[in-house]
Amino acid sequence: MSWPFILAYMGLQLCIGLWISRRIHSESDYFLGGRNVSLLLVAFSLFATWFGAETCMGSSAAVYRQGVSGSRADPFGFSLCLLLMGLLLAGRLRRANYVTLADFYRERYGAFVEKFAVWVMIPSSLIWGAAQIRAFGQVISATTPLPVNPAITAAALFVLVYTLMGGLLGDIYTDLIQGIFIIIGLAVLLVISLQDNPHWLKIMQGMEPARLSLIGPGEGLLARIDRWLVPVLGSLVTQEVIARVLSARSPSAARRASFLACGIYLVLGAVPVFLGLLGPFIFPGVADSEQFLILLAGQYLPKALFIVFSGALISAIISTVDSILLAISALISHNIIVPILGVKSERARVLSARAIVLAAGVLAYVIAIYGRGIYELVLTASSFGTAGVLVVTMLGMYSRWGGQAASVSALSAGIILTPVATFVLRLDAPFMASIAGSLAAFAVGDFLAKKRKI
Repeated sequence: MSWPFILAYMGLQLCIGLWISRRIHSESDYFLGGRNVSLLLVAFSLFATWFGAETCMGSSAAVYRQGVSGSRADPFGFSLCLLLMGLLLAGRLRRANYVTLADFYRERYGAFVEKFAVWVMIPSSLIWGAAQIRAFGQVISATTPLPVNPAITAAALFVLVYTLMGGLLGDIYTDLIQGIFIIIGLAVLLVISLQDNPHWLKIMQGMEPARLSLIGPGEGLLARIDRWLVPVLGSLVTQEVIARVLSARSPSAARRASFLACGIYLVLGAVPVFLGLLGPFIFPGVADSEQFLILLAGQYLPKALFIVFSGALISAIISTVDSILLAISALISHNIIVPILGVKSERARVLSARAIVLAAGVLAYVIAIYGRGIYELVLTASSFGTAGVLVVTMLGMYSRWGGQAASVSALSAGIILTPVATFVLRLDAPFMASIAGSLAAFAVGDFLAKKRKI
């Protein structure tokens, strides 16, 4: 894919963002697409939000290096997460007409918890956004003469401009189109790859059992369960996904869209994993495994389809990182800046939202440049601080147990325990330990609060 095609495709994306920007008149328009998005568009938007860097490039790279055990998050873990979203949260959250998850905390636990939770949730989103920006840079680097770091810089600049203009509505209008192109591109890539390698079935039959196993080498039971829980539960309470269900026309549309997105994600997400599994045998010698899928597509797809596929892959990544920057902006602008400054004008609220998008994008870019890799960044984002958010959300949603003290204790424990359990104690199951610790902190906080009242 040459420079003219990349520039033309990115220019088209910017034109869409500019067109959509003229329809943004309020905070709700910018963050939630006006809350009037159809079931099909919400489903494809949910699919596109997660079907980005970690699925198309990160998971195929991990499987290329390690086998199936390198990528349990995609598509299996994140598909289960979308299923749980439809079962447990989508309808309830949409029915309440929240803008962010922090709105629920304000209603359930009070204004202090609302603002405290914002700062707990932001680091995870920043790390996830960095993974997408890094992946965007890898696509540019793999298809142009640009080295990786300058490509990441170009990717970050483009994403910032696009997000500043179009908001969530810009993504939703392009998600369906790029989703269809990704489906066509992956299907054709799979068929052509197998046709050009007619002995692929023998390769699979002769493959080492360890490469086909979901269990990592020397991995114990607790570590195995923990690796599954990180994508399934760790991503369940992220603002970037919740914003999509909040944009649906109705609670039932939000719920059904989650189920539909789960099915699409599971089927399509299996293709990069399967290609990554065969990768060392049908396309050996890839120096940077994160570029494996795009290089494979360049080898096997006709030029015209490769251009379309690469463009759709860029759109998928843009969609994901756009959602993340909007999620960070919604939490800070809507839940902190607007209430503190008493901003009433919708125009001023949108301006505040865009200013936070800019700041968040710069921080995510810095993390992308210095991060270790796409897949590692994604897994770190899924587990960082989310244990406390998960505990507080689910207990608050499905029980009347606990108040401000309990929720603050659980959120504090969640942000501290995961890095301690991972890097200091080096536990086999740091995320599970963080969930257990957050539950204990919630109980202790509630007990002490009641004791003070007696």
